[in-house]
Amino acid sequence: MEECRENHAEECGKDAAGPCSACCGRTKERPEAEYKDLIHRLNRIEGQIRGIRGMVERDAYCPDILVQVAAANAALNSFNKVLLANHIKTCVVRDIHEGKEEVIDELVGVLQKLMK
Repeated sequence: MEECRENHAEECGKDAAGPCSACCGRTKERPEAEYKDLIHRLNRIEGQIRGIRGMVERDAYCPDILVQVAAANAALNSFNKVLLANHIKTCVVRDIHEGKEEVIDELVGVLQKLMK
């Protein structure tokens, strides 16, 4: 796992738990509609973050920035909900049908991290 962090820090994230898809081979092919929806959401979030940066650069009033940060957080939470629902409906169901019950422990771990 440390080797994963050293070799693929950008893909797997320095603080992520477990190996990343760059070295463990875990990936997911998404239907085009799901892919487009997720990318659209991420593009909007990216735009919100750039807007917040611009507000800081323009010395915007603190409460105005905080409101925009709250909106970006809400958008990220919405992204997580959609991604989690898709994961449960596809990957988790498939793995359970294939007898891979360890997916339940993985899901519980993910939910615990999301609820911090």
